[in-house]
Amino acid sequence: MTTKKVAAKKNTPETPQLSKSALKNAIVKHLHSTLGTDENKANNHAWWKATCAAIQELVLEGLRKTQKSHYFNDTRAVHYLSAEFLMGRLLSNNMHNLNLFETADGALNELGVSLADVLEEEPDMALGNGGLGRLAACFIDSLATMEMPAIGYGIHYEHGLFRQEIKNGAQIERPDSWRDYGNPWEICRPESTQEVSLYGYVETKYGDNGRIQKEWHPGSIVKGVPWDIPVVGYAGKTVNVLRLWQCQSSAYFNWDVFNAGGYVDAQRENVQAETISKVLYPNDETQAGKELRLIQQYFFCACSLKDIIRRYKRAHGDDWSRFTDQVVIQLNDTHPAIAIPELMRILVDRAELDWDKAWDICTRTFAYTNHTLLPEALEKWPASMLEKILPRHLEIIYEINHRFMAQVEKKWPGNNVVKAKLSIIEESGEKMVRMGNLSVIGSFRVNGVAEIHSKLVKQNLFPEFDQLWPEKLTNVTNGITPRRWLKACNPALSALVDKKVGADWPTNLDKLSGLTASASNKAFQKQFMQVKRNNKIALAKTIKELTGIDVNVDAIFDVQIKRLHEYKRQHLNLLHILALYRRLLENPNYDMHPRVFIFGAKAAPSYTLAKDIIYAINQVAEKINNDPRVNTKLQVVFLPNYRVSLAEKMIPAADVSEQISTAGKEASGTGNMKLALNGAVTIGTLDGANIEIAEEVGDDNIFIFGLTVEEVEALKAKGYNPHDYYYANAEIKAVLDWLETDFFTPGKPGALASVKHSLLSGGDPYLVLADFEAYSEAQKAVDKAYRDPARWAEMAIMNTAKMGKFTSDRSIADYVNRIWNLTPCNVDD
Repeated sequence: MTTKKVAAKKNTPETPQLSKSALKNAIVKHLHSTLGTDENKANNHAWWKATCAAIQELVLEGLRKTQKSHYFNDTRAVHYLSAEFLMGRLLSNNMHNLNLFETADGALNELGVSLADVLEEEPDMALGNGGLGRLAACFIDSLATMEMPAIGYGIHYEHGLFRQEIKNGAQIERPDSWRDYGNPWEICRPESTQEVSLYGYVETKYGDNGRIQKEWHPGSIVKGVPWDIPVVGYAGKTVNVLRLWQCQSSAYFNWDVFNAGGYVDAQRENVQAETISKVLYPNDETQAGKELRLIQQYFFCACSLKDIIRRYKRAHGDDWSRFTDQVVIQLNDTHPAIAIPELMRILVDRAELDWDKAWDICTRTFAYTNHTLLPEALEKWPASMLEKILPRHLEIIYEINHRFMAQVEKKWPGNNVVKAKLSIIEESGEKMVRMGNLSVIGSFRVNGVAEIHSKLVKQNLFPEFDQLWPEKLTNVTNGITPRRWLKACNPALSALVDKKVGADWPTNLDKLSGLTASASNKAFQKQFMQVKRNNKIALAKTIKELTGIDVNVDAIFDVQIKRLHEYKRQHLNLLHILALYRRLLENPNYDMHPRVFIFGAKAAPSYTLAKDIIYAINQVAEKINNDPRVNTKLQVVFLPNYRVSLAEKMIPAADVSEQISTAGKEASGTGNMKLALNGAVTIGTLDGANIEIAEEVGDDNIFIFGLTVEEVEALKAKGYNPHDYYYANAEIKAVLDWLETDFFTPGKPGALASVKHSLLSGGDPYLVLADFEAYSEAQKAVDKAYRDPARWAEMAIMNTAKMGKFTSDRSIADYVNRIWNLTPCNVDD
């Protein structure tokens, strides 16, 4: 099957779909008839819900037309399976995509209401954690914008990850009750509820024809109830769906037990079932937590596959011959890998296809995106756990592996070392199932997410798989949607760009390169940097509201926002802050431009060192911000509960983008793209997409430092000893020793010592100390460049101008052309 190459370009919306007066009337109508309130008593929350309802009318009409077009055109579609979809808020995004933002602003203004205040009423959808989930959200935005038939599948988390509070400097996890008052964008579809089996045993039977048949007798059955969130493409013509599964008990309520006085027991089964879709990434430190995570993954994969097959059969009945022509399933990381044996179970046990035919369908249906080179992040499940929860699936995995090992034997006869490495089953200790290997074996295409990452996947992670299937492993560099990450979150810069390159850049991001001609123009530099300063003033107001800290808006806003993990090296940033603080204390006249270091990050609840780093950042911030000797030049801010809506305020205000992961550890990064797109200058290592950003913006417009991938590998091979750096560099020694005192934690000496210990006795696995001196020198270069306003303005403009490659539209075009083989479906007016 072939298709034309798809380009990442679409038209810009021309006229709003509603006049201001029509939208105003629709909002008032919903205020009256949907919410049962009146203009004179409605608060901002009521106005938000009424506005959402008015916009949703248009969205649902677009959804109806889209689904009708897809059905009558019998389209091939991609089904994007992801444990996370970090959607953020939708009202602003949907209004921009429907070209109704200014119209709504005017309509609400005439009603005496501020759109800005209304937008703040919307909670972030707590459906993801970090880059993985936000990437999925950007991708489904681009799929709709590019008119590609697609549906996203995930879990309808009741509480998501968690709401982060900072108490006495420490992270405290609280439930993120984002749906307490309903979500106006989602629609429950009970008619598409699916049943999912768990536990039990497998019975072997023999049919009349002698064929062995397997029947799984489940120990329990739960229900997956779908909630649909419409995904509006830019220009509003195509509206795809994100379908999220909520778990309920199949035996909803035991009336007899309740009447007998067992009020809690009557609902026990339902409570246990609801737990499955309660929280994103439950703590897996316990056996029960591990089981819950595996059940979560199987639950949403089983529901999604049944839904996909139901839709296919509606058009094609029991004819499986066209399944791979109509269906492609993308596994976003290894979380949905259990879908591979689930599809095999359906095809072999239910459809009664022979194994080879079923496996051929399976391996032409799935594609897998690898997001990590960290071995510990490639999921492995105890075989005993799979046998308990999914007994039939373990049998299928064993059969897949047995047949695959025969292939390996042909390629590498008698080589048990290669067999042990490639086997789905790890047998060095407790028998484990390697989901990464299963994903590669069961997919027709595997992609990394940046050029360097994909190269390392081939060279270091899966080299034998690459030898076995040379065409299977490929690259698709990540991207971000410019609709949310520039047009919506930075309207002043968006308007400035419109004037320079035309208003169609949100679907043709290469047009930003037109800004290069004005990068050295003094008048444009002044306009560009005034936008940046206004954004800094707005962020300073948010910082004051959230932390009580007054920050200097004329300082450099140095921003590091990402999941808290050692490889992302927030503690390298912290050590440099301590070094600056020490220099200022030793020399009050130390020459540096004022700098505000701004962090946003959540640490996994069980990741003790990550939480210790958050505590250390906050304790150091408390000391520095209250030290009159330095706080005119140095301030530190940790913004609590980092999320999409907070990122939308931080990113437009950033001067410096911290992308300082150890080379070879960050798969791609997308925060680096968002910050650069908004005119922040990157200080970073040659890691992930930083390399490609550096290629685009040029060496003069980025600050690269530190060891390369090859140098990291060489240093580790030689034998890395962090104590060598500790004793050789007096500044490193001084700041690390500082952490063992009670200087930052009065009365509690050593409260921050775990950070030091991780870097010395812990072996400094991510080479923080090895890169510290280069990082410190690069920061001096940042300081020097910022003091030259014309040079800095040109650098900032060039970063925005050269981000055309990093649109998620280009990423999706790459997926469509290299992997999915889709054709756009124009939705008829």
